[in-house]
Amino acid sequence: MINPTYLAQRTRSSVNWSDAQKRVFKSYREWLRAAPEIQTMYSLNMPVSSIRTKMRQEFERHRYVGQLQTVDVLLFQSHQEYQETLNFWKQVTHVLKYFRAEEDPKAALPKNFIQGFLEGRN
Repeated sequence: MINPTYLAQRTRSSVNWSDAQKRVFKSYREWLRAAPEIQTMYSLNMPVSSIRTKMRQEFERHRYVGQLQTVDVLLFQSHQEYQETLNFWKQVTHVLKYFRAEEDPKAALPKNFIQGFLEGRN
């Protein structure tokens, strides 16, 4: 049976930077704890450690965001991705897009138009 409210949360704003930091750490821990389950659910052919490394990289990308409202939006998007991933609402390709460079070295974009043209890419 499908329960669309599984993992649902109310959207809220952070009161201050301390509250935002606690919420970010909570989200980060949830993602790290879910890594083995995500590997199993989506039959990913990679170790859990590399999945966790990618999760860390995604959080590190936004480490120096300086506006509280932006942090709140990023937290909302993170939880939305988390809920969609663990409810199995994504396809394997949606999950693998985060690992594209590691999965398929040819998936990297060509350095220039001519190189891409000669490789047969659009």
